[in-house]
Amino acid sequence: MTNRRTFLKNAGIAAAAAGPAMLAAPAVRAQDKKITWRLQTYAGAALAEEVVRPCIDAFNKAANGEMEIELYTADQLVPTGELFRAMQAGTIDAVQSDDDSMNSPVDIKVFGGYFPFASRFSLDVPTLFYQYGLAEIWDEAYAEVGVKWLSAGAWDPCNFSTNKPIKSLEDLKGLRVFTFPTAGKFLEQFGVVPVTIPFEDVPVAMQTGEIDAIAWSGITEMKTSGWEEVTKYFLTNNISGGWCGSFFANADRWNEVPEHLQQLWRVCMDSSHYRRLHWYWGGEASLRAGGSSLELTTIPAEEWKTVEEKAYAFWDEIAGQSERNARVVKILKDYQAVMEKAGSPYR
Repeated sequence: MTNRRTFLKNAGIAAAAAGPAMLAAPAVRAQDKKITWRLQTYAGAALAEEVVRPCIDAFNKAANGEMEIELYTADQLVPTGELFRAMQAGTIDAVQSDDDSMNSPVDIKVFGGYFPFASRFSLDVPTLFYQYGLAEIWDEAYAEVGVKWLSAGAWDPCNFSTNKPIKSLEDLKGLRVFTFPTAGKFLEQFGVVPVTIPFEDVPVAMQTGEIDAIAWSGITEMKTSGWEEVTKYFLTNNISGGWCGSFFANADRWNEVPEHLQQLWRVCMDSSHYRRLHWYWGGEASLRAGGSSLELTTIPAEEWKTVEEKAYAFWDEIAGQSERNARVVKILKDYQAVMEKAGSPYR
């Protein structure tokens, strides 16, 4: 009896001491439940390894099991043109794309991707967003449609890659070109015929003659995506010096993420923007200097100047579409004036 009473007494003391910890255990497990996101990028499989995979791998490692972002490439879960709606509905949690390609239902979508001559160099893009106020405008626009705009950065310039040499504006006439929606609309006045096809279909489309040219990237992406193998010429003139793309998230999914993980993802997005700056900058130079099989062609500067002048008229047309677009165009014009006044190496 003594041994039994001693055992029960000791067991009761142990249970009482363990009680708070035992009661707290379910709450700890709930807090430790891993958050999982599905993020789809505009980029094909080979390109995604360069432009987004490194920052996602870094985040997943640093998140230490608290959160994981799964990466899906172009059209893998949903077609690129449906990315916005899928994210808004919560079918996917996050997106890396330009506004134009994913068909955002916001007025400023025309400025994503390659808005003609808005940037001459990749550094123009982050400067416009974080020193000239575009970030606040993007945040405002996407808050109205239930999506959290997170961060913008630059990619490569927009050059033509073709199977016939382009040496004058006349040579552009009749070219069926795979390009971005707004860029295509602008180029139509020069006789270009914009064609929209899935990203992964581009090589076959070039080989079968469904398209004659690609105005999607600089020479770095031509090589990385394997498109260098189905084209012969690369036009050194470009209509934009830096593609503008962003990271986005479903607003509800973003709000569910703890603040420390939100900050960690912001740091990783910044690291992605930084990596692309030097990856593209160095890649464009080394490939144009002889590291690519593509033959370089150029339209004379005086002739190409007419394309630039047409771009500024296009800006005014876009500014007339909404008050917010007018604010963006004013920023672009103010910035352009500063860069021109600053002179070399800015302009």
